[in-house]
Amino acid sequence: MDVNDLKGLFAEVNKRMTTSLEHVRHELAGVRTGRASVTILEGVQVDAYGSKMPLNQLSSLSVPEPALIVAQPFDPSQIGAIEKAIRSSDLGLNPSNDGRVVRIPIPPLTEERRRELSRHVHKMAEEGRNVVRQVRRDANDRLKKLLKDHKISEDDEKKGLDEVQKITDNHIKQVDDLQKKKDQDLLGH
Repeated sequence: MDVNDLKGLFAEVNKRMTTSLEHVRHELAGVRTGRASVTILEGVQVDAYGSKMPLNQLSSLSVPEPALIVAQPFDPSQIGAIEKAIRSSDLGLNPSNDGRVVRIPIPPLTEERRRELSRHVHKMAEEGRNVVRQVRRDANDRLKKLLKDHKISEDDEKKGLDEVQKITDNHIKQVDDLQKKKDQDLLGH
């Protein structure tokens, strides 16, 4: 195995860590901050046409005001099912419909709920950091095995471990930044 394979290893490490980072970013986008965002409805499944379907496949979602989401059903006969699915989700939302659209007011968050959501954000960020650390562990084990099998030199192993640590630090910092930003949105600190 030559040094080019180390480049391949770094590329794979980077890719796996970036995937984890994107997962954290996606998860955090789904956490409600008191401002209306269609991403908070991503997990809502509607009983329609004999199966469960994602809300965004049954209606177009828009945010006409900072504290309001509007769901415009593609098929008006599904308006009741859409309203019911939003109400029964654990988002604490109380939608209403006027026969054409479902209006979903986003109530302001209580201080207690903000702290609860902040703890949830910290937990999601920590899970993301753990995945990044696991990728680092896998990469370091692979580097040690390459050294043991005499496929790379000790210097290459040391450079490899340093590079993997640099990639890890970068991704963990990005997870920390996402967590800080979400906390700021939630708690306003």
